[in-house]
Amino acid sequence: MKRLRWPSWMPVDPYIVLLIGTVGLAALFPAHGTAAHVASGASTAAIAFLFFLYGARLSTREALDGLRHWRLHVTVLVCTFVLFPAFGVAARALVPVLLTQPLYQGLLFLTLVPSTIQSSIAFTSIARGNVPAAICAGSFSSLIGIVVTPLLAAGLLGNSGGGFSADSLVKIVLQLLVPFLAGQVLRPWIGRFVARHKKVLGLVDRGSILLVVYTAFSEGMVRGIWHQVSPARLGGLLAVEAALLAVMLVLTWYGGKALGFGREDRIAIQFAGSKKSLASGLPMAGVLFGAHASLAVLPLMLFHQMQLMVCAVIAKRRARDPEEAPGAGGGSAAHAVQGQPQDRVLR
Repeated sequence: MKRLRWPSWMPVDPYIVLLIGTVGLAALFPAHGTAAHVASGASTAAIAFLFFLYGARLSTREALDGLRHWRLHVTVLVCTFVLFPAFGVAARALVPVLLTQPLYQGLLFLTLVPSTIQSSIAFTSIARGNVPAAICAGSFSSLIGIVVTPLLAAGLLGNSGGGFSADSLVKIVLQLLVPFLAGQVLRPWIGRFVARHKKVLGLVDRGSILLVVYTAFSEGMVRGIWHQVSPARLGGLLAVEAALLAVMLVLTWYGGKALGFGREDRIAIQFAGSKKSLASGLPMAGVLFGAHASLAVLPLMLFHQMQLMVCAVIAKRRARDPEEAPGAGGGSAAHAVQGQPQDRVLR
């Protein structure tokens, strides 16, 4: 009898399993009273430390070098912070037929968060695309998203975001932007230490996000928010997200062709411009939505796994593409970094 194996082209991110387990833990043992206050304080500190590490990791020199390929980066930013939000606003027409108002707010928030870094790099490498461009595009998106995502949320969600207000902008500055800038300032002194201990600090990254998820879902359980969601509504949400991902994948690929980009650049645009960052989105949702963060991050968690599965299939098919036309830049460098281990796809 042959042994059944999970298809290699359909990855289930192990971290998603941990996230689901954390949600289950919060459902069975939500934090109450003093424990809730302790968890909330620890979550706040964890978010600040998380963005401090982001700042310490980002190489300013690499980011400045990447500006030479500015047309590609502008294209990715437009996809991330213009086209995605436009579709998010248009999805308002699906309320209440397919989505409830809270699920729609979560979907709209999903469209506002930055692009990924690690998974964009990994899939671009597999597909034989412009990897250096994917690295810079993901880094720029994450950096700009620290400011742009809260501003977009302020304009598009307003006070309907379940507690989002002008005070949230202050929290964003104190909990996200200030730690990030501190990491950038201290990078000359701690950058090598961070690089040497990236695996250990990666566990800190993920542990911090698990704490954020536990705190958010615990508070949602205590307040009874989850009674607002039914299986039919979840099915509707999945259908909407599948359509959104499909549209963005088509637009990024054929839009890149229409703009005159070569094959390698189009691959980078497709993978960097069609995905959303779970690692950046979860902490931001915790700051912006407070007690309503559990429903706000649900669409993002589902979309994250969906994009991994679909983009893995596309990347492997692109790798078999016989076309070898060079891109607008970085072609040889892209191949030079292929084969490097891509062990993290969370972001």
